[in-house]
Amino acid sequence: MITADALRTTIHDSFEDIVSDLSGLVSIPSVSASSHDQSHVEASAARVAQLLEGAGLSAEILSVEGPDGVPGRPAVLAHRAGPAGSPHVLLYAHHDVQPVGDPQGWVQDDPFRAERRGDRLFGRGTADDKAGVITHVHALRALAALGGGLPCSVTVFVEGEEEIGSPSFEAFLTAHRDRLDADVIIVADSMNWKVGVPALTTTLRGVVQVDARLDVLDHALHSGQYGGPVMDAATAICRLVASCHDEAGDVAIPGLISRPEAEPGFPDYPEEDFRQDAGVLDGVELTGTGDLTARLWTKPSLTLIGTDITPLEVAGNVLAPSATARLSLRIAPGQDPAQALEALTAHLRAHTPFGARLTITGREAGPAFDGAQATDASRAALWAMSTAWQGEAVSVGQGGSIPFIATLKEVFPQAQVLVTGIEDPDTRAHSEDESMHLGELERIIVAEALLLARLGGALEP
Repeated sequence: MITADALRTTIHDSFEDIVSDLSGLVSIPSVSASSHDQSHVEASAARVAQLLEGAGLSAEILSVEGPDGVPGRPAVLAHRAGPAGSPHVLLYAHHDVQPVGDPQGWVQDDPFRAERRGDRLFGRGTADDKAGVITHVHALRALAALGGGLPCSVTVFVEGEEEIGSPSFEAFLTAHRDRLDADVIIVADSMNWKVGVPALTTTLRGVVQVDARLDVLDHALHSGQYGGPVMDAATAICRLVASCHDEAGDVAIPGLISRPEAEPGFPDYPEEDFRQDAGVLDGVELTGTGDLTARLWTKPSLTLIGTDITPLEVAGNVLAPSATARLSLRIAPGQDPAQALEALTAHLRAHTPFGARLTITGREAGPAFDGAQATDASRAALWAMSTAWQGEAVSVGQGGSIPFIATLKEVFPQAQVLVTGIEDPDTRAHSEDESMHLGELERIIVAEALLLARLGGALEP
């Protein structure tokens, strides 16, 4: 039998090794975007396999073709059997990372050289999601060190293409279904409520994305000679995007599910705390109506994430003949993504200004996740986090999307899916100066080890 104190001590005593392993993994620039060198993703997969083998698992690097026939990025699949009749737990994380963004936005010269400053470790991937990989590795190491084996059978699946939308994910699940099928699935890729307060994510918004192009002329025109009777495409696209919100800032697209009240049990989010966490400038009003957590987690939101409008440095006095806007629509739990895509498309067509020609391409849709119903595994997870942090854990939603979680539920409907937190409001995942709070990392590893021990019945009361 294993005790919570023994796990806590084992992980604490090895924590410098944990930080070293995370720093080494961060040093591999495993950006999965096709514009980057994919040999680094291969090197990252090899390092993850090595780490898992060091934790006593048998590991291999695998890849399958996506629906377009393109080979997927390398994933790592590792396994170690537990006692006969024990539960089978699947641990998920991903080893690929986002591009670094603006190099000037980083304090350190090299975003792939992990830098320890105070109680945080900075660098691309320190949190999202190489901390998730390290959590799995060292929770398993601690359990093996104390018990000689694992309390339950464990399979670890570390994906290499989450940051580009997991194009071969479903094909991978199908190809390796027997090996991945589990009683409990733990996804280490979400956010805790705040530093010092752990969280189990029970809802996630889905996502719909389109490129909307407007054409108004067959060539550019002098803005002085021809401006007035014809609206340039850039202004027209701004009017079209603006039609997607009402005066309060709520999404104004008919047919979308919207829950304006927070889910029972979700924590309150004071506006002052949100403004500080998000970096909202003084004087800027918050948009939308309803509970603040509902606006973040259970109501739709629409964002203009890109346009091809002429940059200032090459601007001329012309009427733009065409313009394209990339729109990202986050949809509430319970919303069918295909219906949301249809609703967005219908709205754009109905609000196209002045007869401009509208073309919609790049249609992408990812489902939401609703795991708010309590299960034996979720109760065990909340207990494990509360014990590791020595303070009460909470259940939260997230405004972001992890569409593959819904895919996991579809492929393995009997599995209990848990989404655990790695990040915190100061992490800045996907942004410059990403970091991981080291105190939180230690507690996350303790929590996962406790959870596995409890699921396997190896935890001493």
